[in-house]
Amino acid sequence: MYNREMKKTISAAGIFPVAMDEKVVNTYRPVTGDLAVFEVLELGKHTRIQADDRTHRYIYPGNQIMATFGARYASAQFEGYIPETPCDTYHILGQGGVIGRVASAHSIFEPIGPTSLKLIGYCLDEKGTIINTRYYRREPYKFTLANESRTFRTILSVGASMDSGKTTSAAFLAGGLVKAGFSVAFIKLTGTIYSKDVDFVKDKGACLSLDFSYFGYPTTYLVSLEELLKLYQSLLAKASEIQPDFVIIEIADGLLQQETAALLNSEIFKQSIDHVMYSCPDSLGVLGGLSILDSYGIRPFALSGLFTASPLMIEETRKMVSLPVLRLSDLDDPAVVRFFADAAPAVKTLNLQRVSQNFPLSA
Repeated sequence: MYNREMKKTISAAGIFPVAMDEKVVNTYRPVTGDLAVFEVLELGKHTRIQADDRTHRYIYPGNQIMATFGARYASAQFEGYIPETPCDTYHILGQGGVIGRVASAHSIFEPIGPTSLKLIGYCLDEKGTIINTRYYRREPYKFTLANESRTFRTILSVGASMDSGKTTSAAFLAGGLVKAGFSVAFIKLTGTIYSKDVDFVKDKGACLSLDFSYFGYPTTYLVSLEELLKLYQSLLAKASEIQPDFVIIEIADGLLQQETAALLNSEIFKQSIDHVMYSCPDSLGVLGGLSILDSYGIRPFALSGLFTASPLMIEETRKMVSLPVLRLSDLDDPAVVRFFADAAPAVKTLNLQRVSQNFPLSA
């Protein structure tokens, strides 16, 4: 169905279409996860794709790539959406193979623009149905988020913004806990498909490291809270199979991003979290972010992130905030486990029975 030079993105990993439908490219309206074949028209910001084997392959005009439709929220890169009507050209929104149309770009990328594509056809399964990657041949897990039903402790890594140090802090914390003799699983719950973050935490010692793409989501932007909670159940249940001592969970972007805000405002989600680590790019972001977290009833056990690279910012922060400030060397130290021995709950006490009644968790 496609030429042998086809470059398959990681968003299509493990999926092998049997045919392609070229007839509906001008009539069918795609949804998140729909798999298709595109021709590269003109290069822009993305000159490479992450392939299904996690390598990086350069692309050139005339190349064909297999990728998925989806939206993207990335304040330091692109904002993009699936168009409501078919278009002559589409854009690469993310290197892992998320395709849509750019709505806005960070000023650094405005002169370059996005890489443009032509839709050739939709990928079909053996029944002739357009393949959607979400839960493709994987069923969502049935799981309960009630604390008494699990044996591991959860640590949530959140940040003030994109590129504030959330993943790096989570990775080094995983390293410290592993050095202390504990097993750690890592979950990236929200974001745009690209394996760099999960690979990073795995390389720091996590026994299991996975994200939303394990269940076929190329992106979680614009996914409803109900759907996010089901995805969270599925990822947490998968992580529990290795019986970890700790599960570190990261939610992408910043506190003001809509899916992040929805999760932090969700009582059922917060009830599943034992500890919270907050990362910031600067000392002022610490104060603003703590105010927002407090409005959600959340108190972090520690502060970390990019600002900890500056001794002056650390000093500024410590003058204003009593919470521990942990540099990467502190997180990577086995002594970091002391913060969880007698730590106060991250979330103010909730009525779990009422939460369960208001937010049923059937898969």
